[in-house]
Amino acid sequence: MAKTDQPDDLKYAETHEWVRVEGDEATIGISDYAQDELGDVVYLDLPWDDAGSRDFKANEHFGDIESVKATSELFIPVSGALVAVNSALQTTPELVNSEPYGGGWMLRLRLSDPAELDKLMDAAAYTEFLKTAGH
Repeated sequence: MAKTDQPDDLKYAETHEWVRVEGDEATIGISDYAQDELGDVVYLDLPWDDAGSRDFKANEHFGDIESVKATSELFIPVSGALVAVNSALQTTPELVNSEPYGGGWMLRLRLSDPAELDKLMDAAAYTEFLKTAGH
């Protein structure tokens, strides 16, 4: 396993998405591990025009990420109303590689069930998951 970064202030899903909570909003992206496994990201299919008009349920498919190696589905780790989509990724999808926890964020939601965060892993548990799940 390549050495990847898992910031302590985030929550992680087994599908390798991360969640950063600020107030009642959650920012979502993919982990450093996931972007490293994918290789160079070349395209993202996200709900670009749905901000303010769409609700997601936890574990729902929210988009696809395409790299030089593969196309993978993206899953929302928590339920909520879509507040924003990172439009910079339309023209600069490689931000997911260079800044997976910064400029490479994908969506922001207004949380509808904050208790769902308790089902996600903290950084230590996610690091252990990567080791034990054959990653």
